[in-house]
Amino acid sequence: MITKSADELHALVKQILLAAGADEQNAGEVADHLVLANLSGVDTHGIWPIPIYVAGIQAKEILPAAKPAILQETATSALVTGNWTFGHVAAKYAMELAISKAKTQNVAVVGIVQMHHIGRLGHYVEMAAADKMIGMVWAGGFGEEAPATVPYGGKTRVLHTNPISIGLPAGEESTMMFDWATTALSGVKVDNAHHRGEQLPPNSIVDKDGVPSANPDDFFAGGGHLPFGGHKGYTLMMTTEYLGRIFTGSDDYVEAGRAGAIMRHQGVTMIAIKADLFQPFADYAKRADEMERRVRAIPPAPGFEEVLAPGDMEARARVRRRRDGIPIADDIWRSFTEAAKSVGVTIA
Repeated sequence: MITKSADELHALVKQILLAAGADEQNAGEVADHLVLANLSGVDTHGIWPIPIYVAGIQAKEILPAAKPAILQETATSALVTGNWTFGHVAAKYAMELAISKAKTQNVAVVGIVQMHHIGRLGHYVEMAAADKMIGMVWAGGFGEEAPATVPYGGKTRVLHTNPISIGLPAGEESTMMFDWATTALSGVKVDNAHHRGEQLPPNSIVDKDGVPSANPDDFFAGGGHLPFGGHKGYTLMMTTEYLGRIFTGSDDYVEAGRAGAIMRHQGVTMIAIKADLFQPFADYAKRADEMERRVRAIPPAPGFEEVLAPGDMEARARVRRRRDGIPIADDIWRSFTEAAKSVGVTIA
């Protein structure tokens, strides 16, 4: 395990992406996103995928200097193409557009097609919350060419991890936010356990015969992810597929050789809603703060030290890691430095 400050890590990520062919703006925005993910304790979406991004650029699956653009637009909606650039760049542009429209129209919906991995979805709903908006992100389409998840009651793969994120602003309290895959575990966690020889929690995956397993090797031998929460998580997983791929029509924008098998059909829907749509924001914020405080005041059950509100863990991680630095696992750092070396960047 090594430790880097946020500034050190940001400079390194940006240097690698610039060397790989990104322009200044795109490299900076991706570095902002990845480092904030690490600061938030979401290491699966921090610097971990840098080797994937570098390889994607080298294979021309990612166009690192391309810019997003609007394909179609109304006063309350837009469909955005990422033009096969970094997903973080396209998604930031789309959420900024949704926020701008919602400021005058109260509610806005923006879809995105033709982009690579968009990273931590919570990043975008936090953007909305910072502007006194409720933000939502729904992402699907990843299983069209590379299915990884069995449906509830099924034994073969058909969907993917299909993530969702919703963020709601507060007043004095932190943003109430969640961001998770609709599978029991993210794909990165299964991948890391596989490479590290670790076991998975029960009911995370099934083997090739549809039998629940805790051995990550079974996933790579023809098994699949399980939806979280049984049939309830499965219905949310299907909803993200509808709101992501089907609603945006992302299949119509697929181009051979772009974005890779997992990302090529990706469709993302972002929604921004003014939190003060039905009442003054001060009243909304007062009620939001009271709700968070009431939840945290509940006595903890046996085995727990306290009750948290959604988003508390990320907020606390940022305070701690800005102070103490960002810890990076040895295998992640090794892959990161190898990716840097492949584009001529030497990290001491």
